Amino acid sequence: MKIENSNLKKDKVGTLKRIYLVLRSAVLWIISGLHFFIVCSLLVLLAVFVDPRKNDRSQRWFFRNILRLAGVGFEVRYAPGFDPTRTSFFVCNHINLFDAFVIYSAIPQFVRGLELESHFKVPAYGWMMKRFGNIPVPNNNSPSEFRKLMKRTKDALDDGISLIVFAEGTRTLTGRVGPFKEGVFRMAVQFGYPVVPMSITGSYEFNRKGSWMLRPSKIVVYMHDTIETKDMGKQDAEILRERVHGIVSRPVDEALGIRKDSEVG
Repeated sequence: MKIENSNLKKDKVGTLKRIYLVLRSAVLWIISGLHFFIVCSLLVLLAVFVDPRKNDRSQRWFFRNILRLAGVGFEVRYAPGFDPTRTSFFVCNHINLFDAFVIYSAIPQFVRGLELESHFKVPAYGWMMKRFGNIPVPNNNSPSEFRKLMKRTKDALDDGISLIVFAEGTRTLTGRVGPFKEGVFRMAVQFGYPVVPMSITGSYEFNRKGSWMLRPSKIVVYMHDTIETKDMGKQDAEILRERVHGIVSRPVDEALGIRKDSEVG
């Protein structure tokens, strides 16, 4: 009888906890969603009259505030070898819809993203990304479209604009960092711009792909050492890809409690 009462009590507590999380998530989505559409529309309107580069401070406040209103803690840890003054490719893991807000809040310089062309059709968000100068990545891989992408990327970097890239190409389903595509690393080597690995932890616990639940969590962003590519050749792109993947993965796996085989025993 005592065991049955204990199980009933646990079930009741579990049910109440689920109800709390559902209500909490609904309220946070409403608050952060209203803030997003109102402020985003104002920023898009402001960008018509003011160069987005001169308005970077208010944009950064906006992105950081989205995280606050979504009820998540936030911290950035910079490695000693990270150079905030260099125009770079920032390569980071991809978790959920809040990644853009996390990244813009963490990188202490003017930065834009490489985004799928289809994202530019999303109301409010797509308008803002287009006006702010994000680079569309074509959904098809035709040679002509690839050449356009390469030119847009090179022009942005030469103009002093650092670029964010989700090298996995899709959001994680497990929390772990998926395989990286080689494209960004070939561009980094070809153009001679450095790569900065970034690791986002705590975000998978906060929100996951396919779920609208917003759980209490603290997001920690690790900004790793800047990696030079000027002396690299085409043959080094694959090595660079593997190196950056290992750097990005390490804090993520540690946060998930996963140890590498070489570390076991």
